[in-house]
Amino acid sequence: MKARTTQLRGMTWEHARGYGSVAAAAEAYTRVRPEVSIHWEFRSLQAFADQPLEGLVDDYDLLVIDHPHIPLAATNGWFAQLDGTGHDDALALLATQSVGQSHSSYAYNGHQYGLATDAAAQVAVYRADLMAEPPREWDAVLELAREGRVLWPAKPIDAFSSLITVAANGGTPPMTEPGVFLTEEQAGPALEILRELASLVPTDNLGWNPIQTADALSISDRWVYSPLLFGYTNYSRVGFRANRLTYTNIPTVAGAPHGVAGSLLGGAGIAVSARSAHRAEAIEHAMWLASADVQRGAYFDGGGQPGNAVAWEDHRTNEETLDFFRGTRATLEGAYVRPRTPSYIELQDTLSPLVTLALQGSLTDRQLLARLNDTTAELLGEQHADH
Repeated sequence: MKARTTQLRGMTWEHARGYGSVAAAAEAYTRVRPEVSIHWEFRSLQAFADQPLEGLVDDYDLLVIDHPHIPLAATNGWFAQLDGTGHDDALALLATQSVGQSHSSYAYNGHQYGLATDAAAQVAVYRADLMAEPPREWDAVLELAREGRVLWPAKPIDAFSSLITVAANGGTPPMTEPGVFLTEEQAGPALEILRELASLVPTDNLGWNPIQTADALSISDRWVYSPLLFGYTNYSRVGFRANRLTYTNIPTVAGAPHGVAGSLLGGAGIAVSARSAHRAEAIEHAMWLASADVQRGAYFDGGGQPGNAVAWEDHRTNEETLDFFRGTRATLEGAYVRPRTPSYIELQDTLSPLVTLALQGSLTDRQLLARLNDTTAELLGEQHADH
C-alpha cells in the first residue's frame, strides 16, 4: 500500500447527516485512493447557514455548503470550477441523476461550483404508529393543530422558508417579479395559514429548528405531525431515536395549481476551495462522493441523505427509512429554487427574523410586507430571479 502523501481537510456541519456521511465515505475512500487522507471537521447547523465562507476557503480543501451561497462564492472566486477539469462526462451524468433542481442549484454563470451530495426541501412528517394517514391539505392540518397534536419549527430561517413554501404552493412564488417579494394579495392567504398555525402550536416552536422538532416528535406520543420542516432521513431509521418518523409530501393549499410543488429547496453540496493546494485531488474526491454507488452505499450508511436520484430510487435506502425518498420525491421534484444572485444571502439574513416577529405579533401583515418588499427592492432590484 502506498504511503498517504496527500492530506485533505474538509468542513461540514454537526449532525450524523452532515458529518457521519462524509466521514464514512472518507474511510471508504482509503480503499480507492490509499495515498489520499481526508480529515473532516464540523460546525453547528446555525454556523452552516450563517458563517462566512471567505475564511473557510483558506483553511479547508473541501466544504459542505448550502446552494444559495454559490453565486456569491463564484463571484468572489472562492470555489473551484468543477467543469473543464477532466470530469465533464461525470458531471453530465450527475445532471441526469439530479433530484429536482438540486444539481443545477450548484451552477452559476455556466459553470459548476458544487455537487448536490444531499437533497432536501421542506416536507411533512408524522408518527405512522400513532396515525394511519397524515393530513394532505392545510384545512386538515389546522384541524389537527387545534387538537394540540402538531409541531412546527418557526425560528427565523424556517419561518421564512415556510412563507415561501406556502405562497409558492398556492401559485404565487415569491421574488419572481424584480424588486418585489410578494404583493399583499399574493401574501395574504399564506400569512393567514401561518399565523393560525403559529397560534396553535406551542409558543416555543417559534424558536425551534427541524432537528428539535423531529426530536420532540420521536420521543413523545403527544405530538403526531409537522407540516413543514426540512427532512432528516436519520429519524426514519431503526435505532436513531425511540420512535421512527415517516416523512411525506407537503400539505397543499386549497386550489394549489401544481399539487405539492413549491416547497423551498434546501439540501447541501460539496465544493472545493479555489485556494486548495490539492485542488485536483479534492475535485476527484468530490466527484467520487457524488457518484451513485457511493451515495447509496457508504454515504447513506454513514447517516447521509443522498443527493443522487439513483440512491432515492434504491430499494434498500427506502426500505431502511420507511420510504423516506419515495415518500417525499414529488415535493423535491417540484421545489422552489431561491433567486440565483450574489446578494441573496444578505437578503435572506435580513428578512428571515421579520417573519418570526410577525408570527409573534410584533409586526402586522402590512408592516411585514412593506419591509419584505423594501429589502427585496434594495438588494435584488432589477436582478433576474432565475427559477
